[in-house]
Amino acid sequence: MAAADPLGTYNAKRDFAKTAEPAGKRGRAKGNGFIVQKHDATRLHYDFRLELDGVLKSWAVTRGPSPNPEDKRLAVRTEDHPLSYGSFEGTIPKGEYGGGTVMLWDRGTWTPVPGKDPLKTIEEGHLHFTLDGERMKGEWLLIRLKPRPGEKRENWLLRKIDDAFADASDALVGRALTSVKTGRTMAEIEAGAPETSLKGKRGRAFDKAMQTADAATPAPKARAAPTRRKGRLPGFRAVQLATLVDHVPSGNGWLHEMKYDGYRCLLAIGGGKARVFTRSGLDWTDKFSDLAEAALALETPAALIDGEIVRLDAKGKPDFSALQAALSEGEQGFLMFAFDLLALDGKDLTGLPNIARKEKLAALLKGVEAPLVYAEHVLGAGEKLFEAMCAAGQEGIVSKKADAPYRGDRTKSWLKVKCTRRQEFLILGWQPSSARGRALKSLFLATHADGVLRYAGKVGTGFDARTMDMLMTRLGRIERMSPAAEIPRAVARGGRWVTPKLVAEIAFAEFTAEGVVRHASFLGLRDDKEGKDVTVETATAAPEAPAVRISNPDRLIFPEAKVTKGDLAAYYEEIGPAMAPWALHRPLSLVRCPQGRARKCFFQKHDAGSFGDAVKHVDIREKDGGTEPYLYAESVEGLIACVQMGTIEFHGWGSSVPAIEKPDRMVFDLDPDEAVGFGEVKKAARDIHDYLEDMGLASFPMLSGGKGVHVVVPLTADAEWPAVKDFAQRFALSLSQAEPERFIGTMSKAKRKGRIFIDWLRNQRGATAILPYAARARPGAPVAAPVSWNELRKIESPATFSVKDAKKLLRRASSAALQGWGEAAQRLPEV
Repeated sequence: MAAADPLGTYNAKRDFAKTAEPAGKRGRAKGNGFIVQKHDATRLHYDFRLELDGVLKSWAVTRGPSPNPEDKRLAVRTEDHPLSYGSFEGTIPKGEYGGGTVMLWDRGTWTPVPGKDPLKTIEEGHLHFTLDGERMKGEWLLIRLKPRPGEKRENWLLRKIDDAFADASDALVGRALTSVKTGRTMAEIEAGAPETSLKGKRGRAFDKAMQTADAATPAPKARAAPTRRKGRLPGFRAVQLATLVDHVPSGNGWLHEMKYDGYRCLLAIGGGKARVFTRSGLDWTDKFSDLAEAALALETPAALIDGEIVRLDAKGKPDFSALQAALSEGEQGFLMFAFDLLALDGKDLTGLPNIARKEKLAALLKGVEAPLVYAEHVLGAGEKLFEAMCAAGQEGIVSKKADAPYRGDRTKSWLKVKCTRRQEFLILGWQPSSARGRALKSLFLATHADGVLRYAGKVGTGFDARTMDMLMTRLGRIERMSPAAEIPRAVARGGRWVTPKLVAEIAFAEFTAEGVVRHASFLGLRDDKEGKDVTVETATAAPEAPAVRISNPDRLIFPEAKVTKGDLAAYYEEIGPAMAPWALHRPLSLVRCPQGRARKCFFQKHDAGSFGDAVKHVDIREKDGGTEPYLYAESVEGLIACVQMGTIEFHGWGSSVPAIEKPDRMVFDLDPDEAVGFGEVKKAARDIHDYLEDMGLASFPMLSGGKGVHVVVPLTADAEWPAVKDFAQRFALSLSQAEPERFIGTMSKAKRKGRIFIDWLRNQRGATAILPYAARARPGAPVAAPVSWNELRKIESPATFSVKDAKKLLRRASSAALQGWGEAAQRLPEV
């Protein structure tokens, strides 16, 4: 790399009459852009490029960047590239240097650690820097390896520093499958498909900077791209409300979230638009314009997201008073904590279990940063979360039935437990203050009770000067001659009255016997709520979980593991919330072993009417034109009812009851010959993941609990069974033809010797696959368990987890490593 022409090597390797790559000379001396290009050349790799000294310093990262600090990725130093290369995406002709498909996978800015000259440290063999990209963020490190004798290339290692952006799941490359510039997959770029995404402001600015920086060869002007968001903008719908209870509900059938101190909202995204609705349906997009803009920047299908908008105080806690003050001043800087997904890509999700909707939401918002934030939850252990929230001065928690559908009403499947009492009151009027510089002494409050507006006391604290000025302005507009509710004469003396339209949020210690608040404090106005809805909230007892009677609980089901029928039922009850997204509302085939796993076992898929009311059936058309009643469950109680009837294993269809003919997942079951070690099975699973990724499909690994690994591919339920079966068959057979020494795509055990059968037959109508977290009727009581691709490398057995690991599996299910496992909005590629 000669100092006079740092791009000499780059230009010499390319014939610009044949390739669309830009030629160029050194550009601006100062700049801090970075890009990553996914490059399918001789082998797939990721080209990591940093703008420095007028060029792009470049490394080829063979397996792509990993956000896991434990991963050290090989990064081979390559020739410097021109700055205009920062916007290149397309196909390099075969036979040319680097021939293959190039995707602009990430872009943003980089900053070297303070006090270090990056040009000098690169020469010394190390570079420590911070990235602010669309996908790569936080601190990273590049270190040059000591060269081996005769080695000409520079080998470096790229790794993530452990910070707030680190991610032990190592899911970044596997989930980020489209271009940040055009929204296309590698296959679409190779096919020359049109651009499908609307670039954000930062992306456009970065492209422009890259294109104009190279003085010798300006890049062609970027063309506008059509939006990728399909479907109409979802409309407002009634939100689900929580019932106030006096204690946290017990049992593992509940998921628990922090109760956010803010304004409830619905965020609608679709058709290139975003809208923010209040809980009553008011369009407040203008008030929360930053949130709407952030939603527009998401690469997502049309969606309707439920959540809470908050404003943080100086300590980083949600503060309702700060939120109300910011709204009154027309400020921005809000956060939205998203906790439910009601619709996606034109499909209504409200009938799905709560935990299933959250899984889809987690996948949708994976990697998305503030101001849109995924609301975390815990499964079980609600009391601990409640105690932690109260100790931290938060409002409380919301507990939600994990297997419940979404209902636009106040129900007992959503419960709220408060650390302190607070609720909404109507303002009847105010008591003027005699103190200098203070406009009011207190507000008169009221609530509705039995259809009548009733006086509920006064509040005289919680006002600052700005709040009092705002209140006096608004109260003056609705003043009236007399109070709208009966107030004791001594209390009302000197009061000024208003039409009861304004709703105030009030914190208080308790109600007196007369229904008057004690030790009240004003928090802010609730313009998002209507006065007619203001009633006294009285805490009721939390509902008890329904129990299924287990007969013969001491019967040994797994003799060698000392696991009884009662133990198995307890396992399914505990793991039920994690299992719900995959097992509920899906036709089931049961493996029943009434006398234990070592005795006679049999499959059952039809309902004989013996399971009780908790187990349902759906009539499904058979090949002969008739119909049969297939079993399914709507709740965890239904699964336990099956265990009571001797069920050990749960196998499920690849489609749900509401859409029987349209699968929402594919499963490739890797079934090895006895001579094949588990290490080879894991490598095969990872290779299949890579093949699918190249086609634009995200996939997830699951330990089968038996001999192998399942590779699970989620799908948007729009293709029907014949298309999904055809794709799965062609994929498996193509792989077996490409690597016949490793894989076989037919069931023949005689031909399977030393190879792995890619069982694609799970993906045809009526076929089933073992469900995540289901127990297996095998020695040791193993279970099928979702894992991350990063974890899979270190796991030594497909039967690593058993029914005795319920608590561990439940914790794992809501961990960052498995957040969004098995969920992705993707369709079958056209191949």
